[in-house]
Amino acid sequence: MAQRALPEGRYSKTGRKPLSRWTRWALLAVAVAVGALVAFVGYRNLGTKPIEAKQTAFNFLGDDRVQVSFEVSRDQPERAAVCIIRARSKDGDEAGRREVLVPPGNALVVETTVLRTSKPPVTGEVFGCSYQVPPYLSTS
Repeated sequence: MAQRALPEGRYSKTGRKPLSRWTRWALLAVAVAVGALVAFVGYRNLGTKPIEAKQTAFNFLGDDRVQVSFEVSRDQPERAAVCIIRARSKDGDEAGRREVLVPPGNALVVETTVLRTSKPPVTGEVFGCSYQVPPYLSTS
């Protein structure tokens, strides 16, 4: 079996020089820092949220109103919260929106509200909740 000759000048005859010990440690430190940053960002975006809400029921009260019941679970029940509730029409547009104050109380609270809509609603849902209560909703 004959050995094939490589084209001259195409490949180097000398191998790559190994990385120095300092360079290896520096690359390892950068890799660990990037890994820690990715883990932190993932935890902040995908970890447990301090306040969560889910719609439990909705009831149509006509072509211009919908009643929405929702459950709020929060890690700091001594703080007031605000939840945005919205209604959607058949074409997917937002037909109504309301901010609902959830006063301090239990860690798990069930609230009910009525939304007025600009189009006949097909659903009512919780858009989201926050501890940043606007001053016009605050009770204090």
